[in-house]
Order: sequence, then C-alpha cells, then structure tokens
Amino acid sequence: MLRVVSLNANGLRSAFRKGFLQWLLDSGTDVVCLQEIKAHVAQLDEEQRAPPGYLGYFGEAEKRGYSGVAIYSRLRPDRIRNGLGWAAADREGRYLQADFGDLSVASVYLPSGSSGPQRQAAKFEFMERFVPALRRRARDGRRYILCGDWNIAHRKMDLKNWRGNQKNSGFLPEERAWMNRLFGPEGWCDAFRQVNTEEEQYTWWSNRGRAWEKNVGWRIDYQVVSPSLADKVARAEIYKRQRFSDHAPLILDYRIPLPSRRLRSARPRRSAARVTR
Repeated sequence: MLRVVSLNANGLRSAFRKGFLQWLLDSGTDVVCLQEIKAHVAQLDEEQRAPPGYLGYFGEAEKRGYSGVAIYSRLRPDRIRNGLGWAAADREGRYLQADFGDLSVASVYLPSGSSGPQRQAAKFEFMERFVPALRRRARDGRRYILCGDWNIAHRKMDLKNWRGNQKNSGFLPEERAWMNRLFGPEGWCDAFRQVNTEEEQYTWWSNRGRAWEKNVGWRIDYQVVSPSLADKVARAEIYKRQRFSDHAPLILDYRIPLPSRRLRSARPRRSAARVTR
C-alpha cells in the first residue's frame, strides 16, 4: 500500500511551528507533496529540509517568501524533474516530479487569480499551457499521481457557497469547464471522488468569517491520477483534527506495491483509520 499526502502548507516553516513534523512522522506517509512552501532551501533548518526518515526535494520560486513546491519521500526516487519548461511557471516554483519505476508523483501548484485580473490572466495562461504538458504525460507510458492545490473547485458540491462565487476566481465557468475537460476528454481522474462522493468535503477555508468553524470551505486540493490508477484508490481522507495551514492534508492510500526501497522510518507505520479520522 502506498500512502500519498498533498498539502498547501501556506508557509513550510509556519506549518512546522504548528506541529506538522510530528504529524508527518506519525502518519505513515510514503510521499508528501507540498505547495506554497514560501521559502528557499537555505532558509530551512535540517528537519525542514529532510524530516527524519525522509528525503527532501524542492522547487523554489525565484521570489523569496512566495509560492514554491516540495516533496518529502520515504522512497528513494530514480529521478527528480523540476519545472514544466516555461519560464512563467518555473520562476514561481509550480511543479516538481519524483519518478519511482514507472510511477511518477508530482507536486503541482496552479496560480490563484483572486488578487486581480492580471493574476487571473496568468492563471488562464498556465491552464492553457498545462494541457499539452498533461497530454505528453498521458502518452509517455508512465503512471501519474499529480498532487496539489489546483485553485479550482470543480463542481457545486465542492464549495459551500457556490451561488455567490460563480463570478469569483476558483469557480469561474471557464475554470470549471477546464476541470470538466481534464476529468472528461483528457482522461484524468479525481482520485478522491473515486471513493468519496459525499458533499461538504473541503480542503481550504478562508481565515475570515469563522469559515473553519462553520465548515464554509472549498475543495481545491486534488490528487489527479492516470486512468490506470483509478481503481487502485483504497482510501481517501481529509485530515482535520489538527490545523497546520488554511488547507488540510489530503491523504490517499493506493493499492500499489511500493515502487522503490523505503527508507527506515522514524516512527512505526499506523493504519489509515488511526491517522486520518
């Protein structure tokens, strides 16, 4: 069984101060994909660079304190691929991929358009350029788990106040149509929805208006998988017992033999039921 976690940390150092390290060491996670780390490697301490029992890999943004992605892995990758190959994305640290045999796990961070028209235009440009990149991956014979903050709620059931957000970034008709295309003609699968079709399953909450307390949230964090992995999803959970960020960890277990030798863990592996409920 392979356990993969995705989390927008909203500042990796901040998440560590809020107890993320201890949770990770106890969680039995094999690969964790982080977004919005907001740090360069030189700014991190030893455990932030590589928690005990894990290897750490980073895709930094050029701008300090902004964006960036990372992967912690208890499995030793065969290869790390940093970036998507176009400057606008790679300067902001939006893609990092670890290859294990024929399986690739990537940390993906799509731009947010909520700050204004200029950033929304950048988001649309990223989406347009990302489709050919996804098509190349769909044809290369590998299996993919693309983890991250996609900054789009796909359907009405994926956010609490959908009526009031139809003109807001993250739930625009164009964005939702793009997700329909991703999970339709393009052939990718929303791994969480393979095993959990319940409403009010959110991964992000505004820091305003007691949104967390009232569960007024959005499901904008995904693990997007190759079609061949759709029936390999054993369990999906959104972890909400602790808060490390304004996002919650998205935890999925896959019926996939471990593709590489696991490093010695600093903690015993626990069952998903104990960790994620």
